[in-house]
Amino acid sequence: SGIGRNWPWASGGSSILAEFGTLHLEFVHLSHLSGNPVFAEKVMNIRKVLNRLDKPEGLYPNYLNPSSGQWGQHHVSIGGLGDSFYEYLLKAWLMSDKTDEDGKKMYYDAVQAIETHLIRKSSGGLTYIAEWKGGLLEHKMGHLTCFAGGMFALGADGAPGDKTGHHIELGAEIARTCHESYDRTRMKLGPEAFRFDGGVEAIATRQNEKYYILRPEVIETYMYMWRLTHDPKYREWGWEAVEALEKHCRVDGGYSGIRDVYNRDESHDDVQQSFFLSETLKYLYLLFSEDDLLPFEHWVFNTEAHPLPVLHKDDGNKEENQK
Repeated sequence: SGIGRNWPWASGGSSILAEFGTLHLEFVHLSHLSGNPVFAEKVMNIRKVLNRLDKPEGLYPNYLNPSSGQWGQHHVSIGGLGDSFYEYLLKAWLMSDKTDEDGKKMYYDAVQAIETHLIRKSSGGLTYIAEWKGGLLEHKMGHLTCFAGGMFALGADGAPGDKTGHHIELGAEIARTCHESYDRTRMKLGPEAFRFDGGVEAIATRQNEKYYILRPEVIETYMYMWRLTHDPKYREWGWEAVEALEKHCRVDGGYSGIRDVYNRDESHDDVQQSFFLSETLKYLYLLFSEDDLLPFEHWVFNTEAHPLPVLHKDDGNKEENQK
């Protein structure tokens, strides 16, 4: 119809940060394959608009009104609705063979704001990433947010100043917290969201947050942490997840999500999500593979774990020779 439509629940007809901000890699790759720059130009324009906008405390709210160009309600999350936008700033720089300086600057500026305003430590010493609602923190971390441990570690190498070690450490801390969210359940599989308030830490307190739908983010972080540190605990934690998946999620027709990971009795949701194959199992496979399988210097994984090649500066000549 040529008429745009937005989700009615998305803050007054707004577009969602993770949707319009998570096209860099695919569209830049499409321009590379087709030789038509228009695709890359479209996504770079989105980024320019976001870069120019005033951001509350340097943070990017999850909603932006496409008509007015202004932010919707000031809700900030590194999990659902926001997650892959941050991931793509970093990965756009990596995919460009580290020539996309705008992407790099936006990423490290965003991480600085996240550290200042969202990252907190529990009384039990667990580092977590809270959600920000109009200046107030909700001390909740979603399973989706657990991808950020891998992101911090992947971005450590280019961190400004002498912060490389700090970013690796941050990745390791998030990985540990997310492992605790698995370890503190009966099934050793993590809930959809877990909280740090009312005396609980890394535990889901609401019934509608106790499910596990075969999500990959925690295993994704283990894979990045293993590749970048080779600490054996990440493979041990990954194997714990394999055993739990086999024990609780394996059914006759494949694998199923679980309705309550704290319950003694399995209640399957009878759904095998598509990301279970494209991400969860792929990241597990990579976690237990040698580093030269899809090495990071040549490949970047998009947010659904599809590998896209790093566009090395000399790739053009190589392709000509291959023809």
